[in-house]
Amino acid sequence: MDVKDYFQSYEDYFWEWITDKDARDPSGYFENNLVSVPHGGGAIAYRPYIIEVLKELQPQGFPHFGAFLLTMYATQDGYLNLDGVFYFLRKYRTEEKSTFNLDIQNACKLLENLSKIGSSMKKGQNRINLFQTIFKDSGYSVSPEDSEYILTSYYRGPHKIADAAHKLPLTKDIYHKDIETLSFIHKKFPTTESIIKAMRGLVDEPEIKEEIGEQQTTTESEKDFIQELIEEPKTFQIGSIIKTIWSGLKIPMRHLSPGAQPIGGVSDITNKGDLHRMLLSEFANEDEVFMNRVANNEALYIQREIPPEENVFERIILIDTSLKNWGTPKVLSFASALAVIKHPKAHSECKVYALGQSSIAMTLDRVEEVIENLNLVSGTLDVSEALDLFFKKERTEKDLEVFFITNHENLANENLQKVIHENRNRLKFLVTTSSDGELNFYKHHLGARKHVQKIILPLKELWADPPHRKSKRSVSQNIKGEKTDVPLNYPLLFPLPQQQIAKFMYEGEFFILSSKKQLLRTYLSDNYYNRDYYERYKILRGCEVLFENISVKDKGIFALAKNKQQQFILCQYQQDKKLISKLNIETKEYSELNVAGFDIPLNVELVYLDRFFYLHQNNLPTVFMINLEGDVSLESVKNDPEIAKSVEKVKIEIDKLQHNNYKFISNFTLIGINENNNLVISKNELKNWGSNFTLYKNGSPIVKVADQNKNKFTFSDGSEIVADSRGMLTFRSINANIPEFYIPTTTHIAMALASETEFGGYEYFLPDYTLLKVKTIAEMYEDYLQPFIDQVLEYGVED
Repeated sequence: MDVKDYFQSYEDYFWEWITDKDARDPSGYFENNLVSVPHGGGAIAYRPYIIEVLKELQPQGFPHFGAFLLTMYATQDGYLNLDGVFYFLRKYRTEEKSTFNLDIQNACKLLENLSKIGSSMKKGQNRINLFQTIFKDSGYSVSPEDSEYILTSYYRGPHKIADAAHKLPLTKDIYHKDIETLSFIHKKFPTTESIIKAMRGLVDEPEIKEEIGEQQTTTESEKDFIQELIEEPKTFQIGSIIKTIWSGLKIPMRHLSPGAQPIGGVSDITNKGDLHRMLLSEFANEDEVFMNRVANNEALYIQREIPPEENVFERIILIDTSLKNWGTPKVLSFASALAVIKHPKAHSECKVYALGQSSIAMTLDRVEEVIENLNLVSGTLDVSEALDLFFKKERTEKDLEVFFITNHENLANENLQKVIHENRNRLKFLVTTSSDGELNFYKHHLGARKHVQKIILPLKELWADPPHRKSKRSVSQNIKGEKTDVPLNYPLLFPLPQQQIAKFMYEGEFFILSSKKQLLRTYLSDNYYNRDYYERYKILRGCEVLFENISVKDKGIFALAKNKQQQFILCQYQQDKKLISKLNIETKEYSELNVAGFDIPLNVELVYLDRFFYLHQNNLPTVFMINLEGDVSLESVKNDPEIAKSVEKVKIEIDKLQHNNYKFISNFTLIGINENNNLVISKNELKNWGSNFTLYKNGSPIVKVADQNKNKFTFSDGSEIVADSRGMLTFRSINANIPEFYIPTTTHIAMALASETEFGGYEYFLPDYTLLKVKTIAEMYEDYLQPFIDQVLEYGVED
């Protein structure tokens, strides 16, 4: 079978090849680029998409092409003329009852079932999975080898489709194969549920949901989604205000157009029409007057009444994610957008974009997507450039309705005012938010802005009852579940661990092999504010983790270097075992050499210089050289004085790290808030002194205790603290206005606090190269930690 045979079209059948001149085709062959149903039945699919789907089906073999097209048509979104397709399928059935007539019925039922499957099952990869499922071992399929040959031939000459586009007379063999293929699939999967279950057996993806569109209304679906938002602590604030916005929202959810004719009433009286539409009062005139009025088109008629037609349009919602729209205004922005998108009466397509330095498309169909997109924040102060660029893009949609949601304070920005004014004809609605819960809706009409409505949300009442968790600590919870994952690094540095295996200096940088089998990099800072202070404390910095779970024993002496591929090589010499080993930390490649036959003196040092490791002593005439590249080998060479000089320089530099190891909390047994409204971490109170805050032993009663589950501590309001045994805490408030932030757990020294965008506190924790905005520790405490504690105290349950 070749390209022509497989893609051959037939006379008086349900499909044909046509050309859409407006569509681009990556193959370069633009003719016959679309398969459609004849006589206005609608498009089935474009040729490039058909080829891409067939490419996915090639490993199991192509299905019969006609049957494949029928399933493609049935799984389209939007309007389907299945009755027209069924007409073609039933056209050739026999008069008497036969098994083939039953096959036709089964084929039609399969197509109906496919059309009823929820939209999420008929998009993207899920749609391909659907085809793979139903056509697996379906009969009349092309072998994988022949399928590969057809694909290869097509890629070499896509113009071969032109031969297949010339219709041949339809044969019973072709028709029967299409019908019997679909009938066989229906017998195998008689219901939509059976198809979905089979898909789950084929591929287990979270996007695949058991969804049958006709069995649930839009209203029920959206109510369930809103309830999910309310029950999820991270989206509770958004979900709890959507229905309140619904109750006062005056924006039209659909537009109705009268169509080609008026819809009746006095305004529809006309002087032209049919006699049966003439007003009865005209017949009361005398005959001569009546005929005169009719002849001169003076008689009055009423046009027939028709129902209004729905004007289908597309909504685009633009959400401001600049710094000035952060916090409560941003929560209100997302809630307003979801109130428009998920309104029970809203049936129009809607796209959402986050405006920052650019426009980012996002979806808000699942709770996880809302949480993810709620964290989008741009460092820009206003989004005028992104908004202007959005409107400058060529948009040819006829019925487009654009919403722009921003903080009302941003309207004072001249640049933003200018962009809004220049695009007032295309910007349909302007929505402003505020931190006190006020929403204002404006509409642009005929170049003027009109205030539509004001909604004042009672935020304190709506947010007074967030989803609670158990306030008492549960022993069973400590046993069940897994440890919460922590990142390799954070926006700020770790404190250096006290338990260290070895310290290294390589090419001017300091490295530490910790007892937790991690390779750390640390710094001596030259970016300081107070020279006297940092000279006094050796301008030290914390560390970052490069690698973890290094397979090494804490025995012997070590040296560190990089090979030609810039991969770290850790060399180890164990005197008691007479063993030299090398470990590639990145690739895990390991080699070792027993050196019992070599006369290696005691108290040698393992050092690195100029692409080689050495077992070295100053007073030896010869030393032992170990290769850096390849497997371990040992060679006796003359002692070079440069080796001793290098060793001394490295020792001097490493001595600068002597006091760079502070005590920090690594074993977290309790986290809570005491009566002083301060955070308590494992019996240590975090005290705020204004210019800094530190951890000292707690002596006050604890009023709120977080529920511990492994290394995660959850307060009764839903706020969480994740503990990292390397000396770091991650704070995640239930309040979406408070961004995630981090605090190290060093004791009795000044500390630091950082988010993904800002840093404040002891510069020891500030990375050497960072884009974090530096603020005072007082500002950071006020912006992050204090609101976190206030949230727990206000909405948490007393212990």
